[in-house]
Amino acid sequence: MKKILISASIFALSLTANAQGQFISDTNYRNTVENIFKERVKTVGKTFYNTQKEKLTADEQEALKFLYAYMPLADVTDYPTSFFADNVRMAFKAREEMPWGKNVPELLFRHFVVPIRVNNEALDNARSVFYNELKDRIKGMSMMDAIIEVNHWCHEKVTYQPSDARTSAPLATLKTATGRCGEESTFAVAALRAVGIPARQVYTPRWAHTDDNHAWVEAWADGKWYFLGACEPEPVLNLGWFNAPASRAMLMHTRAFGDYNGPEEVMLRTSNFTEINLTSNYAPVASVDFYVKDSEGKPVENARVEFKIYNYAEFFTAVTKYTDAKGHTSLSAGIGDLVVWASKDGKYAYQKVSFGKEKEATLTLPGGALVGGYGIPAIPTPQTGSVAALSGGALVSSAPANSVGALPDCSVGALETSA
Repeated sequence: MKKILISASIFALSLTANAQGQFISDTNYRNTVENIFKERVKTVGKTFYNTQKEKLTADEQEALKFLYAYMPLADVTDYPTSFFADNVRMAFKAREEMPWGKNVPELLFRHFVVPIRVNNEALDNARSVFYNELKDRIKGMSMMDAIIEVNHWCHEKVTYQPSDARTSAPLATLKTATGRCGEESTFAVAALRAVGIPARQVYTPRWAHTDDNHAWVEAWADGKWYFLGACEPEPVLNLGWFNAPASRAMLMHTRAFGDYNGPEEVMLRTSNFTEINLTSNYAPVASVDFYVKDSEGKPVENARVEFKIYNYAEFFTAVTKYTDAKGHTSLSAGIGDLVVWASKDGKYAYQKVSFGKEKEATLTLPGGALVGGYGIPAIPTPQTGSVAALSGGALVSSAPANSVGALPDCSVGALETSA
């Protein structure tokens, strides 16, 4: 599997941030963060942001505002300001004391070192605990060797065991010494960030070849992203049991904290995170342009477009995107088939699309109605010919059957995946 490179030279030059300068050097971006932060404090009240007792540098204050601007509201209200201030101080301490700290670009430090949250885990003081545990162990190592050593330490502390959907906090995982892949990768990302190494959790929502999913880690060293199996003691980077499955996967992604503007394809932006496409780091990919139109052939803006992988006997939504003013969106995915479902205002259309064979696809919203927001097509009842609709869980009579557009052929054909 190929090494993960940041290929764009212009982007690489833009990454060379001044580690001694401002936390956010771009004035426009800093102003945006400041405005979002002010609105956030206005929403929750000043009680939840109190820095009167905190001694912070200008950079640390800016980093703290960045966290507050984009963190979930529940984090704002569930944890005191002192908790986030302590974590910010530890992030800057690691950058100052680790030999690679000054070489980590501003963009990566901001989005993949400073943030505390990795998944849906409870937040804890793992950063300071892990830093004190690891700083001497990796002393004198290169950045790449430090990544491997941190992962070996993670392997000593945690072993794989299935668990429920809620991700345990890093210190909770440390205490139980067990975790599923999502918890092991959350644990490893927290450990790497604790020593100032940019790290992110990579996730394939569904494999293409088997009924399952997986999560692992990418870590940045000396200008490149490398991957590793969390808590798996491989002797080198870019090696894991999942090399072969990942090489034929349809989609792999990560969520970068905040409004992230890196070289990767953006799949979704929210008020908390930016979901980016990492599939090309592991597998051959192809890009397809999608156009959503109405029954008159006009573009449909802000249509919801879902990309579905057949897995666990269902078409699972792996990615959701929205169309622009031209009714357009696009996606890069592994070589194979996805079912694409477009919908807006109760109308929908779907079709199978073969990535690697097709370059463009158009979905026309024909007037087919979604029932009760459940995404279930209306179906004529055999007794009366009227349309059965869901209403509070009960079937009720609705409009005449001929008022609903013809349903697409449900036979979408066998899905193909790359070998």
